[in-house]
Amino acid sequence: MSGQVSEMLGRIEASPTTAMTDRATELREQGRDIISLSVGEPDFATPPHVIAAAKAALDGGDTKYTPVTGTMALKKAAALHFERDLGITTDPSRIIVTSGGKQALFEAIVATVSEGDEVIVPSPWWVSYPQMVRFAGGSVVPLRTHAHRNFRFDPGEVESLITPRTNWLMLNSPGNPTGAVYPADMLKGIGDVLRRHPQVMVLSDDIYAPLNYTDGPHATLANLCPDLADRICTVSGVSKSHAMTGFRIGVATGPKWLIDAMGRLQSNSSGNPASISQAAAVAAFEGPQDFLRDWRDRFIARRDMVVQAINAIPGLSTPVPDGAFYCYIDASEHMDRFGGDDGKLALHLLDHGVAVVAASAFGGRNGFRISFATDEKLLEEAVRRIGVALG
Repeated sequence: MSGQVSEMLGRIEASPTTAMTDRATELREQGRDIISLSVGEPDFATPPHVIAAAKAALDGGDTKYTPVTGTMALKKAAALHFERDLGITTDPSRIIVTSGGKQALFEAIVATVSEGDEVIVPSPWWVSYPQMVRFAGGSVVPLRTHAHRNFRFDPGEVESLITPRTNWLMLNSPGNPTGAVYPADMLKGIGDVLRRHPQVMVLSDDIYAPLNYTDGPHATLANLCPDLADRICTVSGVSKSHAMTGFRIGVATGPKWLIDAMGRLQSNSSGNPASISQAAAVAAFEGPQDFLRDWRDRFIARRDMVVQAINAIPGLSTPVPDGAFYCYIDASEHMDRFGGDDGKLALHLLDHGVAVVAASAFGGRNGFRISFATDEKLLEEAVRRIGVALG
């Protein structure tokens, strides 16, 4: 008897970013010289005090089950993080710890979206947002954004897309794949729209908040519009900010009914996040944060170098990202060579030794995304190869 996937699984595809990263790894194992710019993972070492906390947890025998939604120590540390870094006042009863930020987003969607519900998602989007919505039976409503506006949008554009079936608006600032940062006045305008549409909730992905390169402080909706707190779920974590991608720890805060619903789902799926990782995350949130300034400066220098080099290649252009560690590159002038298929463009660059992700994976077109979270010399060589491949 042949196997058959469920109807729900049939609605989604594997993540294109991980697929390209896996392909790059396979080629390296075959002896190919491949520079991977496809995955969003800081190349910096995890801070020593975090590693020490993980070792202490191991040595102390902290290797058993924890409460499903996270230890009280980590929930308190996460509350400190939300207050200090995002300006959101919360408490442990309204916090859930998950196995990575992706799990928190997935649980919030699956716990609330029913067949026919609509979710507004700014495009270009992170690859997994629409997949999560479709898995739950919802419909993705794209909110198109453009490079000439720094991938921002007017609150009125959101309101024009709201219907009686609208369930969520998803926000991601700083954003993946564009590096867009939403200013406070824009978010306040969105808050005004939401007050007129009380059925719409907001899922705010702030995982890149420490990597904001603008002059002002990070702005997030739950801080700017506290009267809407019972309709906002804010997701954060330690993966990007503290170079802890492998630890798989995310945190989310929101209305208690939603956090409880996410916990009910988690109790029947993954169970608790890894105990050692939770101990390490406590140290990440509560320990020294001064190194983040140095990392931020390194990312800014890399960004400026990559943007200048990409814009010097004929037929390529990219705006200066205001946050995160991605460049979203327009290659429209080259697309005739590839029949208008940016997936073929990505494979062509892979043949020339650089792994990137096609813009179509993010709901865009005619380009690709690269990550500049890697060594400066590798970035220089990767951009040189891109120029040769398209020259």
